[in-house]
Amino acid sequence: MTVREVEHDITVQAAAADVYRLLAEVENWPRLFPPSVYVDHLERDGDEERIRIWATANGEAKNWTSRRVLDSEALRIRFWQEVSSPPVAEMTGTWILEAVAEDETRVRLLHTYRAIDDDPDSLAWIDQAVDRNSKAELPALKANLERASHADELTLSFEDSVRVEGSAKDVFDFLNHADRWTERLPHVASVEFTEETPGLQTLRMDTRTKDGSTHTTESVRVAFPHHKIAYKQTTLPALLTLHTGYWQLDEAPDGTTTATSQHTVVLNADVITQVLGPEAGAAKARAFIREALGGNSRATLGHAKRYAEERR
Repeated sequence: MTVREVEHDITVQAAAADVYRLLAEVENWPRLFPPSVYVDHLERDGDEERIRIWATANGEAKNWTSRRVLDSEALRIRFWQEVSSPPVAEMTGTWILEAVAEDETRVRLLHTYRAIDDDPDSLAWIDQAVDRNSKAELPALKANLERASHADELTLSFEDSVRVEGSAKDVFDFLNHADRWTERLPHVASVEFTEETPGLQTLRMDTRTKDGSTHTTESVRVAFPHHKIAYKQTTLPALLTLHTGYWQLDEAPDGTTTATSQHTVVLNADVITQVLGPEAGAAKARAFIREALGGNSRATLGHAKRYAEERR
């Protein structure tokens, strides 16, 4: 039986403890790994956990279940998929974080794997896939770790909420059926919506802004009836390098619902003056994005509120 062990590494300008925390807390993954859309815990038992991952692969939305063992003292995280996809018979990986200096960390990514039936052609295919994916993943991870660990003025998170005299199910129905948004939302000019796997959606949308212009965004969404829809934009407006968010629905015992829209964005510093004018800086960009995204979300929540209340 041929077992292959390979390693890739990169140096990150961030403290090792911060890097470990960001990798250990799976809610950070959509900020760190470009393909990652949403990650949720299925089980936790001490330092061992079972997680479900939704991500894009070759332009398609996929999901799978992995297990992890966390070691905060050694700054190591071991992981493996519960069910490997052919031609992989078995694969495990380990993140190892080594402090080079106070604000500098060597990130090592180890993979151990074997091919089904020990087939040499399959093993060569896995070799190439692991090498290609690791070399693509690590530079993006480095940039996002450095950005996230320093939590600079380019990162912004915010939310808006509305109280609905109606059920979470009806609010969810409005938000989930984005294919009907051109009929239901005045600021939506056009929609392309697909859901080949129930609860796993792609949404391409042209949205009108206050000045009458339109901008195109594309998102992958993960729907959890009837309480949450999480998403990550895969096609972004020029002013952003990251946009994740969710719609959260909390129904009270009296049958009313609190509907919340949450956004986390990272601004693209290189284009702020091009988009907002030569005098604009991060503060103006933050205010612009807060109002633009928040305004659309509040409008959507308002229409969802009316839709649900009409059905009570």
